[in-house]
This record gives sequence, C-alpha cells and structure tokens, in this order.
Amino acid sequence: MIDDQAAASVQLDRPLRAAGEVVARCQLAMPVVVKVPPILDDGTPFPTLYWLTCPLARRRIGRLESIGGVKQMERLLESDERLSTAIDQRHADYAAERDRLVPPDAPLRPEGGVAGIRRGVKCLHAHYADHAAGGDNPIGALVAPWVEPLDCAIACVSGEGTDVARNPAWREPR
Repeated sequence: MIDDQAAASVQLDRPLRAAGEVVARCQLAMPVVVKVPPILDDGTPFPTLYWLTCPLARRRIGRLESIGGVKQMERLLESDERLSTAIDQRHADYAAERDRLVPPDAPLRPEGGVAGIRRGVKCLHAHYADHAAGGDNPIGALVAPWVEPLDCAIACVSGEGTDVARNPAWREPR
C-alpha cells in the first residue's frame, strides 16, 4: 500500500510542508485533495486548507487558467449577484473552518478565505480543491466539468509504502 504523504509529495513534485489528511481520492485510491494544517511545520501560517494534489486535475485546471479562466470567473461574479454572494459566504465559511484549527497560542494566523483572499477568485485550483473536498464552493462547482471525470486508467504514483515515484506509464486520459 502506498503511503498517502509520500504519494502527495510525488504528485506535487516536492516535499509536503506539513502532514496533511487525504480528504478526496480518485477511483484508483490516489490522493486528489489533502487537507493542510493552518500552521505549517515551520510555524508559517497557511491560508489554503484544501490543497489539490492530483496531477490530472492540476494539469486540466492549469490549462483553464492559462486561457483566462480566473478573469472569466471574476467577470461572472461581477454580473451575477447570487453567485457573488455565494462565493463571499464560502470565503467566510472556509476561513472559519480553517481558523477553528489554529492553536490558540499561535503567534501568527492565516488570513482570508479560499486561496487566502476575502473576495473574488485568485486560484481555480484552490476553489476546485475545496469543492472536491465537499465544500459548497460555487466556483469550484463551475470548474468541475472542465476537470472531471478524473478517469485515469493507471495510477499516477507507483511503489510501496514511502518508496514511491511518479508512475512512468501514467498518461492523461482523453
């Protein structure tokens, strides 16, 4: 069995800055979203509670962002008062959920809502991660049809325990 922390590190191509809990998985049992503590191992406050690790989802959202997806969502918020109100509420709820996890004696605290902002859209990856983790995130829900299904035929990570690596046979499904 593959260790979740090791798998997430391989998916991200870097070590994790704090141990996280996998809160969403693909059909191959690989991590999709990791819940990150609000205070990292080195004491740094971290505003992003849900971190997207899945290489397929990250790749697809990266393409969406590269063609102006963030600006398009911002324009949609400007033109749709209900959507704007809903995302403002999600930012507040997200911040409250994260802030409940901050130790009372923490000298520094993370700020903002999804992706560390209070209003609008900064990062579609963060909004989708929140949505995939079960959050009522209207931007993440709008992004989901461009990302899903996460229907890889083979796992993106292979190995056993903490001895894992990117699976060289993994390919993005069409």
